[in-house]
Amino acid sequence: MTNRRDFLKASAGFLYVQAATPKRREVSIGKRRAKVIDIHGHFVAPEELDVVKDTPLARNVSNNIGRGGTDQQGSLVLGPERLRVLDEAGIDIQVLSHQGGWWYGADRDLARRIVNVQNQKLAEWCSAHSDRFAGLASVALQHPEMAAEQLEEAVKKLGLKGVGIAGHAGGEVPFSPKYDPFWAKVQELGVLCFVHPGGADNVLRDGALRGRGDLGNIIGNPLETTVFLSHMIFEGTLDRFPGVKICGAHAGGYLPSYIGRTDLACDVRTNANCANKKHPREYFKDQILVDSMIFNEEGLRHLVAEFGASQIVYGTDTPYKWLSTVDLILKAPFLKDGEKEAILGGTLMKLLRIG
Repeated sequence: MTNRRDFLKASAGFLYVQAATPKRREVSIGKRRAKVIDIHGHFVAPEELDVVKDTPLARNVSNNIGRGGTDQQGSLVLGPERLRVLDEAGIDIQVLSHQGGWWYGADRDLARRIVNVQNQKLAEWCSAHSDRFAGLASVALQHPEMAAEQLEEAVKKLGLKGVGIAGHAGGEVPFSPKYDPFWAKVQELGVLCFVHPGGADNVLRDGALRGRGDLGNIIGNPLETTVFLSHMIFEGTLDRFPGVKICGAHAGGYLPSYIGRTDLACDVRTNANCANKKHPREYFKDQILVDSMIFNEEGLRHLVAEFGASQIVYGTDTPYKWLSTVDLILKAPFLKDGEKEAILGGTLMKLLRIG
């Protein structure tokens, strides 16, 4: 999977990190060591630039490779710094995915080559640091049948644990039968699908979130997740594929806060034309999970009250500088010890088949 030089470089970097970084934080609940698994880690492979350098997509990669501003803890490019961040935060395993879906506009050949590089490099990193990282495959969602093939190869040949997708492909949320080959493969393989938005540019008029406050992130990202999950429910996609499990980034967007209104849509809105077989909240029992990126005790309490601790998993958005929610979860007075363990890592250990 890796050549000898790459393996030695990765190993040397890992040994350097062990020697140079502060002692790794270990999280305990009561007197028991608790494994912390982070579903929400970002990365970029510099080798992608070689694939897209003569195309309009090159800017997407070069911007990410060069990015390392005050809103980040280290780089999107994986290296010793990422391990240091995990050690300080008490994260035992980070689940990496290549989010953004900027390659969703590529033709079949280019999309295939981009995804091949993304998945290969991710698999190499995870293999070299198998005790600290797991990977979610990239796919060319705009080409659903090819996306299904890419997912199967990534899981069966490269050892990746699931798939990461954006909230739409070229403005289209993937709920229609056109995308059934992809969802059928997700169900067949029994892997988790992590959905990460990109600012809701499929929903909002261009420029609507410009200005102060980073609204594309603060408002746009949760909004895109909300729209994605709502379509997957109301269009009947989750009923067509009852074995599919989806994790919505950023605490599931706004849907958890409006689940009461959402539940009523098919009952009282005569023009709703719903295709779902159950009330929306029912899908949060066995098909939809959310990450813990809510940042305050009342927000976490609300998620638990609406959907249960079993449907919430720990997430950080590394390398972006958001507050760690490990201590928020550990100190939550409404959570039992077993629920804390489940949120911090127990549920993901089962879903991702991490030993």
